[in-house]
Amino acid sequence: MAIPNISTKYIFGVKSAVVNNIAFHDEQTLLYPAGSYIILYNVDQKQQRFILGSEKGHGITAQAVSANRRLLAVAEKGEKPIITIFDLNTLRKRKTLNCFEVQSQECVSVAFSHDSKLLITQCGHPDWTLVLWQWEKARVLGTIKTSKPESTTPVHHVSFNPADNSHIAVVGDFIFKQYRFVDGHLKQVQQAKSSELQNFTAMHWGQEERILLGTNTGKVMLFDEGELKTDYQIIKPDKQLKKDDSKHLQTLMESEQSISQPDVSKVTSIVTYSKGTRIACSCGQGTVHLFERGTDIKTFFKKTKEIKVPEQTSGGEATEDEETILCLALSPSEETLVASTDHNQIYSITLSSADLGKEKEAVWFEMASQLFHSNIISGLDVCIRKPWFATCSTDKAIHIWNFETCSLELYKQFPEEVYSVAFHPSGLYILAGFTDKLRLMNLLIDDVRIFKEFTIRGCRECRFSNGGHLFAAVHGNVIQVYSTVTYENVANLKGHNGKVKAVIWAPDDLRIISCGWDGAVYSWDVSTGKRLGECVLKSCSYNSITVAPDGITTFAVGSDQSIKEIALKNAAESQITHDVDARGTTLTAVALSHSGRMLFAGSAQGTIRCMKSTTQGNLAVPGEWQELQAHSSQISRMAVTYDDQYLVTVSDDSCIILWKISEKEGRGLKRDKDIIYSEEILITKSDLEEKNALMSELKTRVDELKMENEYQLRLKDMNYNEKYKEMTDKFVQEMEALKARNKKLELEKDREEARHGEEVVETKQAHAAELEKLEATNNQKLMIEYEKYEELQVRMQKMQEEYEAQLHEAEASKERACEELTEYYETKLHEKSQQLEQVHEESRQQNKEYEETKRQIEEDADSEILDIKNKYERKLREEKEANLRLKGETGIMRKKFTSLQKEIDDHKAEIVKLQTDQGKLQSVIKSLEKDIVGLKREIQERDETIQDKEKRIYDLKKKNQVKANYFRF
Repeated sequence: MAIPNISTKYIFGVKSAVVNNIAFHDEQTLLYPAGSYIILYNVDQKQQRFILGSEKGHGITAQAVSANRRLLAVAEKGEKPIITIFDLNTLRKRKTLNCFEVQSQECVSVAFSHDSKLLITQCGHPDWTLVLWQWEKARVLGTIKTSKPESTTPVHHVSFNPADNSHIAVVGDFIFKQYRFVDGHLKQVQQAKSSELQNFTAMHWGQEERILLGTNTGKVMLFDEGELKTDYQIIKPDKQLKKDDSKHLQTLMESEQSISQPDVSKVTSIVTYSKGTRIACSCGQGTVHLFERGTDIKTFFKKTKEIKVPEQTSGGEATEDEETILCLALSPSEETLVASTDHNQIYSITLSSADLGKEKEAVWFEMASQLFHSNIISGLDVCIRKPWFATCSTDKAIHIWNFETCSLELYKQFPEEVYSVAFHPSGLYILAGFTDKLRLMNLLIDDVRIFKEFTIRGCRECRFSNGGHLFAAVHGNVIQVYSTVTYENVANLKGHNGKVKAVIWAPDDLRIISCGWDGAVYSWDVSTGKRLGECVLKSCSYNSITVAPDGITTFAVGSDQSIKEIALKNAAESQITHDVDARGTTLTAVALSHSGRMLFAGSAQGTIRCMKSTTQGNLAVPGEWQELQAHSSQISRMAVTYDDQYLVTVSDDSCIILWKISEKEGRGLKRDKDIIYSEEILITKSDLEEKNALMSELKTRVDELKMENEYQLRLKDMNYNEKYKEMTDKFVQEMEALKARNKKLELEKDREEARHGEEVVETKQAHAAELEKLEATNNQKLMIEYEKYEELQVRMQKMQEEYEAQLHEAEASKERACEELTEYYETKLHEKSQQLEQVHEESRQQNKEYEETKRQIEEDADSEILDIKNKYERKLREEKEANLRLKGETGIMRKKFTSLQKEIDDHKAEIVKLQTDQGKLQSVIKSLEKDIVGLKREIQERDETIQDKEKRIYDLKKKNQVKANYFRF
């Protein structure tokens, strides 16, 4: 068998952290992200199609559907943001856009233009760059910073003006900016006033280029051309607050804004419908507010109704955390409104049904698909005798799913978190670990009911044996084994130094294999509680294990980024037979098919690796696998169904993916034997008695209703018969009256016809007489007009004769004038002809003179050319001889030049050397000059000293002389 292949069959879950995470493709198909996929979910057929994200992406951050609903833009996180454009009809990739020029790793919002030709992307921290794309050519048209670099004020949404592709709006925390693409650049226009800026969390373009903005304080604001026109407070502050407490309220709101958790009163999404006359706005805990647009600005918002998310209850217990709606979407026909929440749920409602209720009376959403997990999934187990698998989550819920029908069978909400879950092979019981106790519960027809509790606190791993008679539960670093029949503690398996991470039963239920964070994999004998085999590797913290059908070969994955095949035969022979490097990927979960021929591993990046193994469970080709992108976070658990047809994976992204297992060629796996799933269900005696009593009561009620209905039917038949008789008599009388009336009308009709005939004859006679009179009058008028015509004919003939005589005279005068002009011009022509002949004669004479002169000049020129040619040929020979002589001299000069150049270079080198020596000597001279100056100064000082001393000596001598003279006398 080749490396197995898996294909996505169904995904249970929604990724709520994606911006605009819900949209419509058509009237029946929803688009939403889950894991690394975009799901196209058909609401009517309950079927899914999938679009897989980019291989280099690390999770979807935003999505956008074009206005014509043919294109999908998916933004993914990576080393640089990645935007992929998909065709929603073919589900194929159209274009991939890479933002290499930005510093951010993700896009926080994307949007198509109304004609779907342009795409706008808003990148995130730290540079907050807005990029405008012509996506079909993967060309960047313009970029601009929408927030200050390294700023803590994020941008939330970007959008195109539906009527103008060059007009873009951006909103965020105290950010509302509008840009236009002009002359190849994005330029900011229409800056809002600083006093009007708030923490804007939602945006929608209305009619006439108006923009609706929602804030985190529950307010909707209407802007027109960047100017605030009106606003509406959806959630009003507490009326009991005094006016003096306004400052306290403001400080309280500011402190709440600093908290990372979402504000419960913020406006998260706005949509308009009915040609912009109605507005739907999500604000508050799971509530959508419907508005009708008023006739003027002051009454623009007129609230009509509220639509709320239903409280999820199971067994009479409601969830503590209320849901917040994150995104709204309208179907193309604007009949259906869909909402996604922060609890990873999708709700829908038909707007026509919402309008039917009383005004301002709240209506409720309905589930659009199924109830998904809203937090990290902590446990997974598959049933053997039923096509079910169970999951539990930190959202305090246990879900029972059917992997054949891809539906939710049971759901139970608890008041505390559920850490682990195990399915009994019969499908009638489940085991769940809570913070305080481990509980064994019955799966009833419509409930999950606790019937036994065990004092094991915080049990994060539990597992039923394959036969169902025992179960193992982890308590810290101790594995406790209990009997499912007597509920006694059969064994306590002690030996792990750290927390036990995974426990699995051998196929024969005689051994338990466990692994822990202490790097130990132990094989335990259930009957004696002793270790049969062990493999300790302290450098690795194991995450998951699985065992082959032989009960000896074990596969383990951990923190050392490898998958280990361990043979746990006994204490002496336990060893690692294969250690396959995962090539830098940390594996977090592992599962083996029950046939032992297929091995699956999940990674911390959310990928799945499919490997081939032998029937004994050994790796057939270590190091070879097929890797598929699945989840957007690490895969925490995975399991293969008992018939080896499906693989179930769960992740920290709150999604469950059901995979169909097939061979490499795409063929389904052949089953060794047909598995018939049981259809038994549990029901308590009290419930059964209650249902039986209710059934008997309902049967009695049905019989009573039948008798009552029969009696009522007889009464109604009697009443109807009497009414029928009365109506028949009444109709007969009416018919007789109508017949009499009809005869009367027929007589009136005959009289009217006769009268009408007489009137017609009289009218015809009157018309004939009037016609004769009109003919006589018209004949007389015609004779008068004919006489006028003959008179005018005579006048016209006379005028024609006069005009013909005038014309004849004009022609004669014209002929005379033409003859005179002809004679004049003929004489003038004769004179000109003579002058022309004279000129021709002169021209011939000049031509002869010119030819003679030309001939003489040519002869002189030829002789002169010959002389010049001979002269220059002689000069050329002389020049060539001189040139040859000069070439020889040039060669000699070149050699001399070379030698001189060499001498010059030598002289230059010598000059440089001499200059260096000169510089050194100059420095010596300067130093010596300095010494000379110093010495001169010293000599001068000494001279001065000598002079002073000589002066002093002179003075002393003078004093001595004076004293000598004094003593002499």
